[in-house]
Amino acid sequence: MMRLMRKLSNKSSLLPLCAATLGCALIAPAQAAWEPTRPVEFIVPAGAGGASDQMTRLIQSIVVKHQLMKQPMIIQIKSGSSGAEGAMDVQDSKGNPHKVLVAFSLIYTLPMSTALPLDWRKMNALAMIAQDEFLLWNNVESPHTTAKAFLDAVKAAPAGSFKLGGTGSKREDHLINFAVGKGYGAKFTYIPYKSGGEAATQLVGKHIDANVNNPSENIAQWRAGQVRALCVFSEQRMAYKEKVTKDQSWADIPTCKESGVDVQYQMLRAFFLPPDTTAEQAAYYVELLRKVVASSEWKEYTERNALKQTFVNGQDFVKFLEKDDAYHLTLMKEAGFAK
Repeated sequence: MMRLMRKLSNKSSLLPLCAATLGCALIAPAQAAWEPTRPVEFIVPAGAGGASDQMTRLIQSIVVKHQLMKQPMIIQIKSGSSGAEGAMDVQDSKGNPHKVLVAFSLIYTLPMSTALPLDWRKMNALAMIAQDEFLLWNNVESPHTTAKAFLDAVKAAPAGSFKLGGTGSKREDHLINFAVGKGYGAKFTYIPYKSGGEAATQLVGKHIDANVNNPSENIAQWRAGQVRALCVFSEQRMAYKEKVTKDQSWADIPTCKESGVDVQYQMLRAFFLPPDTTAEQAAYYVELLRKVVASSEWKEYTERNALKQTFVNGQDFVKFLEKDDAYHLTLMKEAGFAK
């Protein structure tokens, strides 16, 4: 609490003035809003070059450019043990408001597939700022130019003949691989990588036949004419109509459902503080994120990388998490990934 800058030598003489003008509020000590007192670590529990890393670095650049935070924002890549290193670091940092978890669906899948005592309910949920799409990509030199033609070829081949790359094991990319095999009969050999960036490189080099990367993880290769976007795992086509390549916009990419693959999956992009942090500390970061998503740089990024713009915090965010957690549990059980 701030100290008064001067002593009141005659308090009694002020009482009539207080009563008449409500001036008492002006001489009462003011409570300063909380803000960080040292550098803030944003913990990315995923590999360098992936969608989470790219998004967090964009946020960092916005914070710096617009001077949204007095203290430095430091990005820490902690992808060990499929992201468990980073997620548990934040959960174990009780009461520390200078660590922020950059969260995605691993907050559900990791504890479901392992004995890891990770529980998003123990942490201080801040906000979801977007949802990420997933696409099926193949190499542009593949003779299969549509999702149906490609998946029919996979289905006709002996099971496992085609290789599909993704980020991590028993996580979102692996779940999509399972769902495609179950729903369409196109069964790949799944190859896990440390990040979507690595999966993109492997597809360009023809070490795998396909991947299910987020838009941001394959956009450079798409623009360079090295990979082909076959379909998006969403109920509806993406909204962004500006051309990304010479011939295509995100909106031009059909849904996988249009090709007979009724599989939908979107992933939250969200943030959490460690347990035992306060509502006031959470409010600071929620306001910081509001300013970030209001920036022209963020809007440009979401359009370029086809993120679904979504901002949810408070109880609405908790309700979303509960529903999304239950959905992932169903998927994990069907895939046989749940411990």
